[in-house]
Amino acid sequence: MPDDKPVDYYEVLQVSSTAEPETIHRVYRLHAQRYHPDNQETGNRGRFEEIAEAYSVLGDPERRAQYDIVYAKRRQDRWRLISSGAESENDFEAEQFVRLTLLEVLYTRRRMEPGDAGVYSTELEGLIGRPREHLEFTIWYLSQKKFLQRDDSSRLIITAEGVEFLEQNYRANLQRRRLPEARIPS
Repeated sequence: MPDDKPVDYYEVLQVSSTAEPETIHRVYRLHAQRYHPDNQETGNRGRFEEIAEAYSVLGDPERRAQYDIVYAKRRQDRWRLISSGAESENDFEAEQFVRLTLLEVLYTRRRMEPGDAGVYSTELEGLIGRPREHLEFTIWYLSQKKFLQRDDSSRLIITAEGVEFLEQNYRANLQRRRLPEARIPS
């Protein structure tokens, strides 16, 4: 695992970190069938290679045990960072900003690549610059409001309701991003 951007193999396979070996094997087989490059309809070499790498670690009991040690430490470090007070616990304005930013990312993806409009939550983490743990609440909220949904591959996609909401609130979001005007001392 590279140190600069570690891969969450559980996220790649879309299984819980407590999943039984049989479950991991079954989910791997489903994903491998779907994304195998020979599959004319849904084949995706890059995604297939990610899945194969994740399975090579999680499917081997010794390698999984070693990975779980690093995985648990990484999660603990992330939660420590989250709870260190770097952000206010209930910073409602910041949360609203993240919601609009997330919708902007999904909106842009939908407009630029309408045939492949989905974004994985791991991609969002890098695009928005917030840990996945912070985004879970945002994603839950936007899903409940029906502004986004998950496709068959668990990728996030903006809905028509999400587009309308974003367009109605775009000016407010744009205003928040601008720097305040410089004040000239009198």
